[in-house]
Amino acid sequence: MPMIGKTRRKCWAEVALLFCLLEGVAFAAMPESSNPSELLARADAIKTVDNSAFTKLLEQLDKNSSSLSDDQKWNLRYLEAWEVAYSGEVVKAKSLLEAIIKQTPDNAIRLHATAALVNILGFGHHYEEAFAELDQGLDSLPKVTDKNARFHLMGEASQLLIDAGQYDLATGYADQIVADYPNGGRNRCIGMYMKVHARFLGGRMQAQDPLPQQALETCVKVGENLVADGIRRDLANFAIQQGRTSEAIRLLESSYSNVVAYHYLELTSEYDALLAEGYWKANDIARAEKFALDTVDIATKSDFTQPLSTAYELLYQIDQQQGDLREALAYHEKYMEASKGHLDELREKALAYQIVKQQVDAKKVQVDELNKQNQILQLQHALEHKAVETSRLYIALLLTVLASIGLWLYRLKRSQLRFMRLARRDGLTGIFNRQHFVDEAEQALRYAAKSMRGACLILIDMDHFKLVNDTHGHIVGDHVLKRAVAVCQGHLHSCDVFGRLGGEEFGILLPECTPVQALDRAEQIRSAINATPSEESRDLTISASFGIASTEQHGYELRKLLAAADDALYRAKRDGRNRVVMSQADDDSASTHASQGSRQPMSNSARPEATCSDTAS
Repeated sequence: MPMIGKTRRKCWAEVALLFCLLEGVAFAAMPESSNPSELLARADAIKTVDNSAFTKLLEQLDKNSSSLSDDQKWNLRYLEAWEVAYSGEVVKAKSLLEAIIKQTPDNAIRLHATAALVNILGFGHHYEEAFAELDQGLDSLPKVTDKNARFHLMGEASQLLIDAGQYDLATGYADQIVADYPNGGRNRCIGMYMKVHARFLGGRMQAQDPLPQQALETCVKVGENLVADGIRRDLANFAIQQGRTSEAIRLLESSYSNVVAYHYLELTSEYDALLAEGYWKANDIARAEKFALDTVDIATKSDFTQPLSTAYELLYQIDQQQGDLREALAYHEKYMEASKGHLDELREKALAYQIVKQQVDAKKVQVDELNKQNQILQLQHALEHKAVETSRLYIALLLTVLASIGLWLYRLKRSQLRFMRLARRDGLTGIFNRQHFVDEAEQALRYAAKSMRGACLILIDMDHFKLVNDTHGHIVGDHVLKRAVAVCQGHLHSCDVFGRLGGEEFGILLPECTPVQALDRAEQIRSAINATPSEESRDLTISASFGIASTEQHGYELRKLLAAADDALYRAKRDGRNRVVMSQADDDSASTHASQGSRQPMSNSARPEATCSDTAS
């Protein structure tokens, strides 16, 4: 399939990859012609291959638009909107595509326009709008027989659903693409790639799975080398997970120079991150560090959160192994930030899908309810001509129908409320997730500031937690986190705000609490965590480090309290872990209390009483 290299590299570098792959078609040289249908077909064929010639064809067609049929004019309007999107004018392109979707009588053109709109909405992180448009497009899919239009929308559906974690649904649309093209070709290649990608991300790839190799051969055969390298990325990632590190490195290195030459930065950063991880596992520290730094250089410029998170974690581990604890801590903080950004992006996509799904379900219920009400009106009219006994029977039937509708609506509402609660809670421990903790803590601090009452923030980080995971496994690590949370909950009051801020990091905001009280309570929690026996391993000792910041020293802004408490936590880690450190306005005069040290307790008469309820939350 001949391609013009520079134009295609521009597409990969500046526009979403699937916008090029799903819009592109196999291009063969076409004879020059003045026939409008042939000119439109030629323009559509070369729009991602020779964009300069494509724009000239559009200008020629626009000058002679008076001679075009209505269908040809709609086709021209779509191609013009596509060119606007390709050039980066997203807002204008969105308006043009929406007008085409609303007004065109041509179902195939409507499907193409919907697919292009879904792509630019998803690329712009407008996921809820993208899913809403996709749902409407999929409703009209059975009416369309044009295979290219069907491929365009189903390809966008599969990609967007993969991003939202809906791997089974994504595989279903990829299967339809493959079925539409039984004889091979680029569209079958892309459909097979999406099946492989969904299977890998969904954790369903097997060591002897023939699909990835079949997909790879199909794509290489038609010259879709970029898609083939995407399959190699997933195969290498799977090999690393299976412990076949050397195989993964060979696979990545064999395609690395081609991937770099594409100038498609996201795939390059993913290759760099996987090579860094592979060399780290192969104990080649120098190469692991080199590829991790290359990943950071690319990913930070384009906000590729997943490879960036992997790179920062590896750099943290490398510096920790080499004894550079300050640099290791700095990389660990960047890793936590990148990991949070990646998780937030995934959560945003998944939440958008669930919101639109709930809205669609609610609309279906409303339609059903209107249909039932119409039936009720018809039955009421019929009741006027029947005997009283028959009328009572119909009324009872109608009441049963209404009760069924009410029960359906009640269950739907319960499902919505449950989903909202899950969105605020950490999936492992059941306490507040980071975002909800921040929201609740800021609200509590605003109230404390208005009432001129003090508050303290405690940051907790489990000591040597990565060692626990590496030595005993992630299941034991999860049990350690849940036991630590249970210990904390046993020492909290009903007004305290408790949440999980990262992997093994937790935060507690203590309203109406003095620094002395916060120090006492943190010490109690620290001692309780350290004294909690491990159920999984007798030689496993659990401990945690604590950093405290108070509003008396740092004000009521949560950001400053977090920074101060994090600095205190860092000192606790640096001074030997398993201790409590209080941050003060002057960093040099930090008040420190640790489990190994001693502190003179306040007398009962001198210690202020907490005004919060002592009931554990």
